[in-house]
Order: sequence, then structure tokens, then C-alpha cells
Amino acid sequence: MELTELEAAGLNASLYGPPADRVWLYVHGKGGCKEEAADFAALACPRGWQVLAADLPEHGTRRGDGVPLDPWHAAPELRALLGYAKGRWQHTALRCTSLGAWFSLLAFAGERLEQALFVSPVVDMEGLIRDMMGWAGVSEAQLEAAGELDTPFGETLSWPYLQYVRAHPVSRWPTPTALLYASGDAMLRRTAVEDFARRFGGALTVLEGGEHWFHTEEQMALLDSWVKKHLL
Repeated sequence: MELTELEAAGLNASLYGPPADRVWLYVHGKGGCKEEAADFAALACPRGWQVLAADLPEHGTRRGDGVPLDPWHAAPELRALLGYAKGRWQHTALRCTSLGAWFSLLAFAGERLEQALFVSPVVDMEGLIRDMMGWAGVSEAQLEAAGELDTPFGETLSWPYLQYVRAHPVSRWPTPTALLYASGDAMLRRTAVEDFARRFGGALTVLEGGEHWFHTEEQMALLDSWVKKHLL
């Protein structure tokens, strides 16, 4: 697999594949890194695409660079990355995972890309935050008073974050999108993904018995099969 390390929109990025006139932007989820794009690139590049991936704040090579992982930093970075891609390639598509999907929804809401592939996507962030508040036994009043609260399951609840989410609802998504959701996903509600697919005409596939993070050999094989089916 041909790999080039470069700077794209001020970010250290990985570009997979030989020169082409079309590119997939790969946006990883929380806990991921740009190197995850290699598996996707192995499927996309033989079909005449390149794949461009950069680390989100606080991830991969960006740990300790001082930029926090929040939407008001991540979304502008992704918009700049899209601007870079549009200046270099004729066609741009999007592949994202989990939290990367929500950041992408914020960043690219007004864009019609060639295609999007969402895996275990966060498409209703307010609903997810409300669920986490319920799991932690935290009320809105408590969160507002504290500003931020740590939870027993390792997430930090933030009142400014919740306010940002409410001020930036996803109301437009013109890109043709296929979504992959696992029925055993303990983090995301199936109804939220189904509602997104209905609202924006997405093609939803449900993997029975899977989990939020695809990691077993069987799950990865099914993920690859789904990607192959939906790749342009």
C-alpha cells in the first residue's frame, strides 16, 4: 500500500494509495488514530480512490499538543481538511466512525459529498449525553452548577458541551449515506440511528449481535464485506 505522510490544512496526515482524482476523508472515533485508515484504504484504493486521514485532537500524534477534543475545535479542523481535499481532488467522499461521525455532521452539513459511510455513528449527541447523565445519576441542574463532572465510566460530562450541542442541531445532511450499526451497541440507541436514516434517506444495515467497536475477526470480516458492498 502506497503511503505518503504530508501536511494537510495544518495537520499531519496520512495519504494512502497512488495518485487519483478522488479521495476518501477518513475520520476515526474516540480512542482511534489516523493509522486505522489503512484497512479501509486496502479496499478503497484498488477501486481508484486515495484515502486521506488525520488525527483528531488528543489522539495519535496529537497527544499533548494542547488542542482539546471538542466540537468547536474538531469541526473547524475537518472543514479545513475538506477545503484542502477539494483543492486537490475532483471527488471527495467520507468514511467515519463513532464520534468522528458527529464531528463530520457538524463540519460538512452544508456539503454534498460523493458518498458517506458511517460505522457505529454518533448521530444524536444530545441523546447520548442525556443517556450518560442518566447512567451517572446526574441532573441538568447539577451539571449546570458544576460545569463539568467526571463519571464512574470514564467520561466527563460538560455543561458548555451540552449547550453547544443544543445550539448546533443536525438539520441538513445532503450526502448519500450508508450506516452500519451493531444490535449489541451498549452506547448508542438503535432508534437514534434509525431516525437519522429516515430523516436523511440513509441506507441502514444492522449487524445482529455486534458491539459498538468492531474488533473480533468475525466483526471485522463483516465490516469489510459491508464496505465492499457500499463502496462507489
